[in-house]
Amino acid sequence: IARHEFYETDDKVTISVFDKGADPEQVSVKLEPRRVSYKNGDKELVLEPLRSQIDPDASSYTVGKVKVEVRLAKIAQGRWGQLLGDSPDPLAAAPAPTSSAPTATRKQRKNWDGITTEILKSEEEVTPDKDPNAGGDAAVNSFFQKLYSDADEDTKRAMMKSYIESGGTTLSTNWDEVGKGKVEGKPPQGSEWKKWGA
Repeated sequence: IARHEFYETDDKVTISVFDKGADPEQVSVKLEPRRVSYKNGDKELVLEPLRSQIDPDASSYTVGKVKVEVRLAKIAQGRWGQLLGDSPDPLAAAPAPTSSAPTATRKQRKNWDGITTEILKSEEEVTPDKDPNAGGDAAVNSFFQKLYSDADEDTKRAMMKSYIESGGTTLSTNWDEVGKGKVEGKPPQGSEWKKWGA
């Protein structure tokens, strides 16, 4: 009997058959729903009955320098815990709905990206006309750019002078008022005015 070991994930069992220097031409691996047989010269390994069913068409093997790796695709997801199990086949004995449950569960997995996209599509886009807070800083900046580009020369001068002299805390479009003198900074309520670097 060839020395072997295995490890598994929820959907696959990998069996390592230790057969150093095995010739791929001489190795024979037969895969059946509840049986795996390995033969290479006088080395032989038969695992039967497997703990649960495998899909022989989705299973495969590779011959390496030290070992032959047999990858078995599980039909039902979940851990086996051991390679061999009781005959009767747990899948064959189980009522039909139970055996299809793992596939049904997989199909029912929610596509959260799709749901998010659907919600975003169904929500009407809020424009700054409908909500002045829509769009955040970008909307505010575009509002001021539009205001500035549509303004006459006096309004543009008033906006620039008031903004610069107040340190960005005041914006006025009234040149008659702004042109009279220096525009003082007005910090937001609860804040205190300090010169930069002071």
